[in-house]
Amino acid sequence: MARIAERTDDMAPPAAESISDDERRALQDGCERWLRGNGRRSAADALAELATLSPVELTSDDYGDGGAVTALESEVRELLGKPAAVFMPSGTMAQQIALRIHADRRGRRVVAFHPTCHLELHEDKAYQRLHGLVGRPLGDGRELLTLADIEAVREPLAALLVELPQREIGGRLPAWDDLVAQIAYVRERGAAAHLDGARLWESGPFYDRPLSDIAGLFDSVYVSFYKGLGGLAGSMLLGEEDVVAEARAWRQRHGGTLHHLWPYAAAGLAGLRLRLPRMAAYVEHAQAIAGALTGVEGVQVVPDPPQTPMMHLHLRTTAAAVTAGIRRMAIEQRLWTFGGSSPTDTPGTRRVELTVGDATLAFTPAEVAAAVRALLPSLTPARRGS
Repeated sequence: MARIAERTDDMAPPAAESISDDERRALQDGCERWLRGNGRRSAADALAELATLSPVELTSDDYGDGGAVTALESEVRELLGKPAAVFMPSGTMAQQIALRIHADRRGRRVVAFHPTCHLELHEDKAYQRLHGLVGRPLGDGRELLTLADIEAVREPLAALLVELPQREIGGRLPAWDDLVAQIAYVRERGAAAHLDGARLWESGPFYDRPLSDIAGLFDSVYVSFYKGLGGLAGSMLLGEEDVVAEARAWRQRHGGTLHHLWPYAAAGLAGLRLRLPRMAAYVEHAQAIAGALTGVEGVQVVPDPPQTPMMHLHLRTTAAAVTAGIRRMAIEQRLWTFGGSSPTDTPGTRRVELTVGDATLAFTPAEVAAAVRALLPSLTPARRGS
């Protein structure tokens, strides 16, 4: 049966130390349990979630108008307190369009963002190639963006993009007062503030305030439906009515106004209602897991404690050892843990990303700690001989 697997964006290590795509699929097909996120769901599982919607909400749209698409736009617009919203088939499309509109309206081409911004790392410079924008990375890629980083810019900005939470540094979030000060600074200087809120849903427990308060700081907001919410695909761009109206025109130019978008919108609507109420539980479980990992030698949790249902684990081991552990647990325990590991700034330390979702809730913190410990066999001989 066809499966819907959570995407892993872990950087692929050299071929000799990694698992090929074909091997990964074969290993996953033999697994019964999934450690991360919402796990691997069958097409039947996804259809069962759609069955929780009303007949009206499952109505088809016509080129992005009506049915499930309009229902989702209305619900998210109200939830985030924005005047208008438009469904987009991808976040890549939504964010490029938002920044293009802000740049055109201000007659400026420079957009600023954290060095690990998705636009900079994962989109092949599409903001530059497709829209003629100039990227301006700010600050230290290993740390949160600061007001001082923004104040150091000496050229007019079209927009500042802020990612909440900051995925590439462990799902970290700035303090509320720091965030407010950063947004106020750029807006006072004529720039737009855009929110990369792919995982905005996961930020609510940290700030302990309505999501509309967070979204209200920004001129435009992008959210995703397939990550923590477990939808099939798709995103939404929200903002003022005139901005969203122009974004609809750009969606068509990008080829994103498909004949029928309702399956993606309906899955997003079902996931929103099912999993948004669980975010606090996900965060609580993530923090309990971090506590259990504190006693595991060779493991550092980043950040500690986790601020969202996400954390990075820095492991004092090798890529080959991590890969061997992944294979071993998949074959012997029928448990899928991670897609691989990434290098860090510290030699001899590898990084994996643990996102807590429905699948993770099925494991106790001690069980998660045991699974992570199994990735560190190279440490055992050294300690026995010490």
